[in-house]
Amino acid sequence: MTGAEATGAGTAGAEAVGAETTGAETTGAETAGAETAGTPATGVVLREMRWWDIAPVLDLEHELFPEDAWSAGMFWSELAHARGPGATRRYVVAESFENGRARLVGYAGLAAAGELADVQTIAAARDQWGTGLGARLLTDLLKHATAFECDEVLLEVRVDNTRAQKLYERFGFEPIGFRRGYYQPGNVDALVMRLTVQEYVQGTEETD
Repeated sequence: MTGAEATGAGTAGAEAVGAETTGAETTGAETAGAETAGTPATGVVLREMRWWDIAPVLDLEHELFPEDAWSAGMFWSELAHARGPGATRRYVVAESFENGRARLVGYAGLAAAGELADVQTIAAARDQWGTGLGARLLTDLLKHATAFECDEVLLEVRVDNTRAQKLYERFGFEPIGFRRGYYQPGNVDALVMRLTVQEYVQGTEETD
């Protein structure tokens, strides 16, 4: 998950499919998968990420991404831009409540820069895979992309992560390019996907 804190980063080495690619990294996409199995994410509440969430987020981050986990400093840097009238970030966590105790089971983040938003990260605990939590996290980010008045949302996902790609396609994301060897140290390519916010909004209105 290198460089994920950057917004609108350059795309040197990207191979265009239908358009130029601009930087964003979607991490943990394999955890945001289909809703065809597992227990529905009932009892799981989404809320804004705060500084005291960084420690449990890092625990989950290192469990899911031991090779390229974000640092505490990266999360601190992102949250510094997440509040106030000039906010350009949305970070959200998911908490599961069992026997009166809360457990952090997912998180996601979005960065906005002008008319463009980037999905920075999205992840869910393994026991939440197949519950629809990934879709809930992504929905939250897209609502805030609309609030930020962004025209497009970009993300990147491993080319071998077809499960996450299907989720993004269901939301209207389309592939526009590749970034060769983007995920290190495994040297795995990233598929860059783009969503037009207006089309997404229209689609949600039609299904309401």
